[in-house]
Amino acid sequence: MRFVIKNIRESISTLARKIGYFYLKKDEAKKEMSFIQPMEISGYPRFHLYLKIENQDWIFNLHLDQKRPIYEGTPAHSGEYEGEVIEKEAERIKQILQK
Repeated sequence: MRFVIKNIRESISTLARKIGYFYLKKDEAKKEMSFIQPMEISGYPRFHLYLKIENQDWIFNLHLDQKRPIYEGTPAHSGEYEGEVIEKEAERIKQILQK
């Protein structure tokens, strides 16, 4: 699920702490950062959030990783990109950041 929040005036680390996500990695080629929020001690399922900043717009791309990738070195996983759980999480993030 993709959504945009305009004019955020906080640092990325402050933003991540506020919404309860941990920094995972940066993709220089795509100019985006990756964050996760594990829902279980095992690390899965987890929310996976990609963040890209363009001008004053913060572009969020959220999905739910249901399980770890099966084959080592491949990004394929059982991911959900829409649905009630993802919509609720996106709404929670928006409410926190738009205060």
